[in-house]
Amino acid sequence: MTDLFSKFDPLIQQRETLLATGVTDPYNLVMEKVISPTVAICNGRETILLGTYNYMGMTFDEDVIAAGKDALDKFGSGTTGSRVLNGTYQGHKECEEALKEFYAMDHAMVFSTGYQANLGIISTIAGKGDYVILDIDSHASIYDGCAMGNAEIVAFRHNDVEALEKRLKRLPPEAGKLVVLEGVYSMLGDVAPLKEMIRVSKENGAMVLVDEAHSMGFIGENGRGVAEAQGVIDDVDFIIGTFSKSVGTVGGFCVSNHPKFEILRLVCRPYVFTASLPPSVVATAATSIRKLMQGSNKRAHLWENSKVLHKGLRDLGFTLGTDEPQSAIIAVIMPDLEQGAMMWEALLEEGLYVNLARPPATPANMTLLRCSLCAEHTIEQVSEILGRFERAGKRIGIIG
Repeated sequence: MTDLFSKFDPLIQQRETLLATGVTDPYNLVMEKVISPTVAICNGRETILLGTYNYMGMTFDEDVIAAGKDALDKFGSGTTGSRVLNGTYQGHKECEEALKEFYAMDHAMVFSTGYQANLGIISTIAGKGDYVILDIDSHASIYDGCAMGNAEIVAFRHNDVEALEKRLKRLPPEAGKLVVLEGVYSMLGDVAPLKEMIRVSKENGAMVLVDEAHSMGFIGENGRGVAEAQGVIDDVDFIIGTFSKSVGTVGGFCVSNHPKFEILRLVCRPYVFTASLPPSVVATAATSIRKLMQGSNKRAHLWENSKVLHKGLRDLGFTLGTDEPQSAIIAVIMPDLEQGAMMWEALLEEGLYVNLARPPATPANMTLLRCSLCAEHTIEQVSEILGRFERAGKRIGIIG
């Protein structure tokens, strides 16, 4: 009998080799207690959180928590059904109304996760015989949506407008075409040139979907993302997002002005055949989204945090993923996986949690430490983060 797990042997060996060095498993961290959006108890030690995607710090917002508790009391712990059957409660509609107001768009669909939002929308609107043109560094959920829909995948070099245009011009003019982009790419924290990319997409007869998971709430005058910041949000056909970042809970969504959008509720399999979010979750999401509409002060503080941390790490001698701060994500490039894991562990021992990202998830097979800042990080915490990076970096030999 063929062992179906044999395909994973190289990864198993890599993991065993890494753990044999004595390093702590970086993918098995347990937070024993979460004190705030920026502090938790990890391995019995108070730890600054710099790897949670809790960009706007909404997880402990008093109004958000109160809304969740109230919905839990009134509607129970779950829906036990799909949105198209018994799984649409008043809270789901209110959450979609909040999204439509936030983005100033006509339609909104809420999914159980951000992953399912990409999986569902892409696989439903781009099927066999259609083309999905995407950035080669796109998130796994985007690639999986293409595979599920059986569309032809055409990848282009990361953030390369000319490469995108060349791919589009090679495709049959009459074919259905969907260009999928991300506002902020989650590994390096770099921003896409959406204005130019959307222009060439439209010139070549393609619809455009932008995943704003890592920019919603933070980037743009109203927090609507990179498309808003670059003045092209009205030219985007579909915006995908998640509740598990700036919104501070769990779930995903798609907003659109397309006049036929509502038919997706009947034909999108990951929407039709998945139990809907619990009432307490959509209540927290709706409350958070409405509060983010007035989040300009938090956005300004988060930008300041990003600038200070980026400059501080660069001045210490670390190699970063971008020349300038472009988002709330700052990637610190490591020489290799082993040294990256050692640096991750050294930071944890210093009381600082970041994400260790490794190939093949990372671009160009690099190993990096991904730092995601929060609007609730104080300037004193950012200073302490820099001190902990300096001590850990010198101890491991990453910096001199």
